[in-house]
Amino acid sequence: MHSIESTISPLRLELEPGRPAMLRVGDTDDPAGWAAEAREGLASALVEHGAVVIRGLELHDTTDMAAVMDRLRVEPVAEKETFAQRETYGPGVYSASPWPPNQPMCMHHELSYTLAPPGLLLFACLSEPTVGGATCVADAAAVLDALPGDLVSRFERDGWLLTRTYNDEIGATLTEAFGTAERDAVETYCRAQGISWAWQPDGSLRTTQRRRAVVRHPVGGRRCWFNQIAFLNEWTLAPEVREYLVEEYGTGGLPFNTFYGDGEPLDEDVVRLINSAYEDHTVRMPWQAGDLLAVDNIRTAHSREAYEGPRSVFVAMASPTRLDSGPSTVEGGLR
Repeated sequence: MHSIESTISPLRLELEPGRPAMLRVGDTDDPAGWAAEAREGLASALVEHGAVVIRGLELHDTTDMAAVMDRLRVEPVAEKETFAQRETYGPGVYSASPWPPNQPMCMHHELSYTLAPPGLLLFACLSEPTVGGATCVADAAAVLDALPGDLVSRFERDGWLLTRTYNDEIGATLTEAFGTAERDAVETYCRAQGISWAWQPDGSLRTTQRRRAVVRHPVGGRRCWFNQIAFLNEWTLAPEVREYLVEEYGTGGLPFNTFYGDGEPLDEDVVRLINSAYEDHTVRMPWQAGDLLAVDNIRTAHSREAYEGPRSVFVAMASPTRLDSGPSTVEGGLR
């Protein structure tokens, strides 16, 4: 199908079914200067479309990415409670999450289990893979509408639970997740973030946190399916990985797992249903080196396809957004 154009002051977007909105810019040796001029137009485009691919910026390194974020005038997000180690390249600028290239990473909203997740994500591709590897996106409001009403009602009423076990063998360590291994400091952080904790005899830490599964977007108040219920659930793991982890650590000692807000386990069919709703609303565009993908993290979930060949993609997280007080008092996003 042919693409159509949408003019959002002052940006001209290409819209094509099955793909995110795309903006082509003339080749420039000043990506940061472009960001300063396009800031208001990009904010409007994200409100309307949730995600925009910017092609033609010719980003070359993480310094370019940090400069773009700076000129967009957004506050960097310092990642806490990470589930896997990342490299840090500057305030709010990180390597992509380590994930086996031959396994897809399913849809999720970055750091949705924290009290102030990033409202804005910027993905920069410095080199594209030979096969696959797209960063896909899905409209969280459309996904919410597609899910069964009784399931949504339960999650909206009770929220969702995330349990985590921190050790030095698998997943993020205490220091990687909290910036420290000192028990007093970890407990102070958990107390401030509404996280329950229990130190285990072997020195590992188990935590539980209850979060909202459905939130209202800060611009317009539209209800969005905003969580990592499926992504961090045991049934989303590859079967052989789940089998190994359960055998090694038991179901109560998995690095991470999710439940209904009242603590009841999720059936595999429910997790599959959520992932199926995401897939039905997924749009994708193959990466080209130099591309920038801007994502409204509240409105839009993202995932990563399996891939072959080298792939260099970095992410910047910005605009910490409080979602626990309703749309009238939420701050964040690019606006």
